Amino acid sequence: MALRAYAPERLTQDVDIIIHARDEQVARAAFTAAGYRIGNPLPISRFTAHPQDETGYSIDVLVLNEPWLDEALAQPVCDCAGFPVLARQFLILMKLQAGRAQDIADITRLLRRTDHTERSIARTTVATYAPDLIDDFDALVVLTDLEFGTESSAAT
Repeated sequence: MALRAYAPERLTQDVDIIIHARDEQVARAAFTAAGYRIGNPLPISRFTAHPQDETGYSIDVLVLNEPWLDEALAQPVCDCAGFPVLARQFLILMKLQAGRAQDIADITRLLRRTDHTERSIARTTVATYAPDLIDDFDALVVLTDLEFGTESSAAT
């Protein structure tokens, strides 16, 4: 859902939320009390809360213990429906750290409509919290521009 704040929405089967690792047990208890069934743990620090019936959405809960999480949660951006989502730079950082194929594709979608200032903010965030990934970020910026063009070239 967070991507729709920055890029055209893609079809998804669930909703993702992010919580601190320290809040995992409380979150599990809250989902259970609300009638959700907790599924088996998923790879990459997450679990899924399934609705009791098939009419609701499953919720993938990403359980993170990242040094940037407090800052990210303190600066939410609202998507088109008014839901709070991560600011673009933290979404890029999180997806870069996850490194799965869909995450990399999502990063290019996040970058393709950014100006120099937004890219600079994202690069600074990556350099601050994951300096080992800065070359990957820079490469994705270049690949995004090669595939989609830059904002300045799209206007001409």
